[in-house]
Amino acid sequence: MTDVVRVCELHHVYPGGGEVTLSGQDFVVGPGERVAILGPNGSGKTTLLLHMVGLLTATSCQHCTVLGLDPKRDFGQLIRRVGVVLQHVDEQIIGPTVWDDVAFGPKSHGLPPAEVRARAEEALDLVGIRHLAGRVPHYLSGGERKKVAIAGALAMRPELLILDEPFDNLDPRSRADLIEILNRLNRERGMALVVTTHDVNLVPRIADVVYVFSRGRILARGTPLEVFRRPELLSEANLEPPALIQLFAALERRGVPVSPPASVEDAAEQIWRLLGRSGQGDHSDGPPPALPRARVAGQGG
Repeated sequence: MTDVVRVCELHHVYPGGGEVTLSGQDFVVGPGERVAILGPNGSGKTTLLLHMVGLLTATSCQHCTVLGLDPKRDFGQLIRRVGVVLQHVDEQIIGPTVWDDVAFGPKSHGLPPAEVRARAEEALDLVGIRHLAGRVPHYLSGGERKKVAIAGALAMRPELLILDEPFDNLDPRSRADLIEILNRLNRERGMALVVTTHDVNLVPRIADVVYVFSRGRILARGTPLEVFRRPELLSEANLEPPALIQLFAALERRGVPVSPPASVEDAAEQIWRLLGRSGQGDHSDGPPPALPRARVAGQGG
């Protein structure tokens, strides 16, 4: 199997007349890839995800396979291998306690009690909510319920993890923790990731590949840097590049010798080199020269 996911020319009509079409190019996820989907509301992001997990039936679709299976026909097999976190997690939290909800997947698939316990404990620890195990999920905060849903998905140790706006309602520390968890699972287990998000600033930290959706079309596929270097493309999808990309583009326009950074580390390295070349001599092999201190009001000199 070369593709974890492949969806071609999807068309779906909702009851009441709303419809979504995704065309332009195929949506493909390779083994171990981290894929982010960007696009405005109504562009088809959630519709695509629901078809990928067999929760919707397409009006027409040229091709749709996930892990080599037809999501609708092979739903029973697929749900053992794919973890899903919906945007509105209350729709998928069904256990009377956090422990019951996280253990539900392994238990419902007939795993031995010792294995169910091991997987539930592992998932709770991964997301950092072991202390919530005895709590009633619907009395938790929105961010805590999001973590419960993520732990429930991870308890099945999926080959593919699909997350619809997973960073909504999470504070900055929780977002950073979740990014670290997802990247570690991808790195250590080869788990493929498909994530929709409105936060373009997070994308370079969670994705190798970015798709841009707009008005029923898949406008582009590329690395975060390739996509964010195309402001006209993002504008068509009603998106803005990350703040760091905008900053470096503004510096380029002013003649500063920089290029759009692929990451915060890349940005820091470029700035370091610029500082190292400033002033007397070349300091690129050592620490940059000290910047002049701001003059304090009232002081002479």
